[in-house]
Amino acid sequence: MSDKPTSEPAVTVNDKEETKETHLLIEPSALAAMIDHTSLKPEKTEAEIVRLCEEARFHSFATVCVNPIHVKLCVRELAGSSVRVCTVAGFPLGANMTSVKVNETQTAVNHGAKEVDMVINIGALKAGEFFLVQREIADVANHCHTGRAICKVIIEACLLTEAEKRRACELARDAGADFVKTSTGFSTGGATVKDVVLMRSIVGTKLGIKAAGGIRSLAEALSMIQAGATRIGSSRSVEIMTEFNLSEQSEVKAS
Repeated sequence: MSDKPTSEPAVTVNDKEETKETHLLIEPSALAAMIDHTSLKPEKTEAEIVRLCEEARFHSFATVCVNPIHVKLCVRELAGSSVRVCTVAGFPLGANMTSVKVNETQTAVNHGAKEVDMVINIGALKAGEFFLVQREIADVANHCHTGRAICKVIIEACLLTEAEKRRACELARDAGADFVKTSTGFSTGGATVKDVVLMRSIVGTKLGIKAAGGIRSLAEALSMIQAGATRIGSSRSVEIMTEFNLSEQSEVKAS
C-alpha cells in the first residue's frame, strides 16, 4: 500500500513474455477487482478522499485503503457500490501496544471497514518473540472476523531476513489471518517479485497475498500477479487501469 516512494526500485520485471501472457489472460474488470486503491499520506484532505472513492466506484476496485480517520467518510461515499473500505492498524511502524491495534481494528470495523491491514511487531519478530507476534495477529484477526472483516498482515519484508519473512508468514497463517502483505510503502523498500514468490511458497493457497509498495505501472502489477499475488495495493491504480485499457486497444488494432 504505497503512497510514499521507496528508496530503490520496488519491482523488477524479469520476463516480459510472461507478463504479456498474464495480461492476455486477465480481463480489465478482474484486474480492477484485485486492486486496493490506496491513499495513506497524512496530508490527504477529505476532498481528496472523496475523489479517491469516486475513482474506486468508477473502476470497481476491490477497496479503497485509507487511514482510520477517513473510514466513515468512505463508507458513506461508497454506499451502494461493490467497493469495500480497507484501513490500517499499527500503521506504519507496527510498534504499538497490542491493545492499541485491537482498539483501532474494533473501531474501524464498527465504523464499517471490511478489511484491516495490520503491521506486525517487527522488533518482537526479530527478537524471536514469536508467541507474542502470533498472539497479537490472532487478537486482531479475531476482532476482524467477529465483524465479518478481513485481516491482512503486513510483514514489512524489506526489514527482514529470508528466515524472518518465512517465520512471519507462518505466524500469520497459524494465527488465522486472511492475507499476508509485503510492505507498508513507508519503509526502506516495497514489493518485490522475489518476496511474493517466497510468501506464496509458505502460505500455499490458504491465504491471499497482497503486494504493495512502489507498484506504479501495469507491468509491475502483472508481474506481482504472475508471482502469486491476489491483491495489489497502489496509489497509482487509475494510471494502471488506463495503461491496461490503452494496451488492449493497441492489441485490437494490431489484430
